[in-house]
Amino acid sequence: MSGLDDILNLIEAQQKQTEDSIMKSAADKARKIKADGAEKANKAYEEHLSKAKVQAEKDFENSCASADAAMKRKILACKVELIDEAIEKTIDKLKKLPDKEYFELILKLVERHIQPDKGFIELGKADLARAPKEFESELNTLASKKGGSIQLSKEAADIDDGFILSYGLISENCSFKAMIESEKDEIRDTAARALFR
Repeated sequence: MSGLDDILNLIEAQQKQTEDSIMKSAADKARKIKADGAEKANKAYEEHLSKAKVQAEKDFENSCASADAAMKRKILACKVELIDEAIEKTIDKLKKLPDKEYFELILKLVERHIQPDKGFIELGKADLARAPKEFESELNTLASKKGGSIQLSKEAADIDDGFILSYGLISENCSFKAMIESEKDEIRDTAARALFR
């Protein structure tokens, strides 16, 4: 039996050796798979981290640009509001000028619009009531310098201040609001330079 035992021992030893070889090979493969997996996972993590960092920087820049634009819009809106408020206060101040100063201002404004023709001027109800007696003759003195004449209407125009100057079928609304409205952008620019240097 000793020959049979030797064969069995030999088979068992070979089986053990094969088993150890298979286990070692499996362990080596498992380590390689694990190492490859870890390397791939690390690479994927680094790529994701890099992309996330680039995206985060873009998002931050976009947020800053958006916040900056929103702040500039609010500042501009505030400036426009302040300028419009200053314009309204100026108009109110002009309306409240003493009669003499107010009509001197009206004469200066009329002088800018006089044409060498027969003109017709209308004032608002309040201004018509407080116009000085010599106002129409002063208007004609100005008009005659340019070869024209101006007649003061006895009917009130539908305006709060300033005047409406007509030559034939063409009428120009020279109320303070209308004049400011026609030159609003230039007035806003001038006011902005004065207020926000």
